[in-house]
Amino acid sequence: MAADNSVLVIGAGIFGLTAALELQQRGYQVTVADPGPVPHPLATSNDLSRMIRIDYGADGLYSSLGADAIEGWRRWNSAWGRDLFHEDGMLLLTSAPIVAGEFEQNSYDLLTGRGFSLERLGPGDLARRFPRWNSEYYVDGYFSITAGWAEAGEIIASLVKDAADAGVSVVTGFKAARLLQDGDRVSGVVDSDGSELRADWVVLAAGVWTTVLLPELADRMWPVGQPVFYFKPDDPESYRPPSFPPWAADTPRSGWYGFPANDDGVVKLANHGPGRRVHPDADRVILAEEEALCRAFLAQSLPSLASVPLNDSKMCLYCDTWDGDFWIGRDPARQGLVVATGGSGHAFKFGPVLGGLAADALEGIENPYTSRFAWRPLGEIKKEEMRYTGE
Repeated sequence: MAADNSVLVIGAGIFGLTAALELQQRGYQVTVADPGPVPHPLATSNDLSRMIRIDYGADGLYSSLGADAIEGWRRWNSAWGRDLFHEDGMLLLTSAPIVAGEFEQNSYDLLTGRGFSLERLGPGDLARRFPRWNSEYYVDGYFSITAGWAEAGEIIASLVKDAADAGVSVVTGFKAARLLQDGDRVSGVVDSDGSELRADWVVLAAGVWTTVLLPELADRMWPVGQPVFYFKPDDPESYRPPSFPPWAADTPRSGWYGFPANDDGVVKLANHGPGRRVHPDADRVILAEEEALCRAFLAQSLPSLASVPLNDSKMCLYCDTWDGDFWIGRDPARQGLVVATGGSGHAFKFGPVLGGLAADALEGIENPYTSRFAWRPLGEIKKEEMRYTGE
């Protein structure tokens, strides 16, 4: 690999920044371009929190990737000198007994079989250890020790600083409008004002804006809006670990998951469900019926939060792929283009290992994930329990 090979990364979210850092470390001259500011207020990567877990049903591939990522999160904490990844564990609850073949039991079996520590909840455990939850409604579940949550916006701010310190050129104010192409090779990107950035390679990590630049992928990925809610209870200490860790409550069926109170006392919960397809530049507002569904969930599950006024709310956009898998690979039809996107609501937790996957794709290096995340045609949708991937 020639040291003067240049790479232009479009997008300064978790995909783009980790790819930029990894490629810079491999000897490339890297530029990251983004509309800015970074973290971008509309970027999927920018928020108070993201779930970090290795629980993926029977999907051993994502569990393995997640275990590698956990080690990476620990390294990042050490390198930054502060804990932006909080290893508080994760509580998975069900309103019916866990049964074989469903997400929770499959996760429990796979992870315990691999030697991870999980604590199955017995009678009375929920009421005793996690008293904010309605223990009459939730009758089964487990506590996953190798899990936690990450301060998403702070992490993106730290990564962009790391990138600049490593020699990556960070360009803001650049709104990519179209790709530059010389024959069958992509050679750069044109800004909305007509200015150009050129490089030997382009890594497109534009998230929900991917199909603006690559409309031919619009049948295989699209922006989906999911509601996010923020509450500020009067007694935030009772919504913090260990009695209130990150959680998922009947999530493969209900979609609800959430986080402990942060340093400002804000409790966040969100829904990972079908969502609604929107334009990437749509207003990021939730609907009245979405708040009503949230209130109904709280009344049933966390009654102490049900009447707390909303502190804030927003619509978070996922770049969903048709099968829920990431899209990290070279364009098979054009040289010089790598796409790293398709987070589908679950990419951030893999942040420490995403850059390596994108760099491997650019260099043509095979890894255990190459074929799963490569460019692919539409196919048969996987069974639903395998598709639970919410952050």
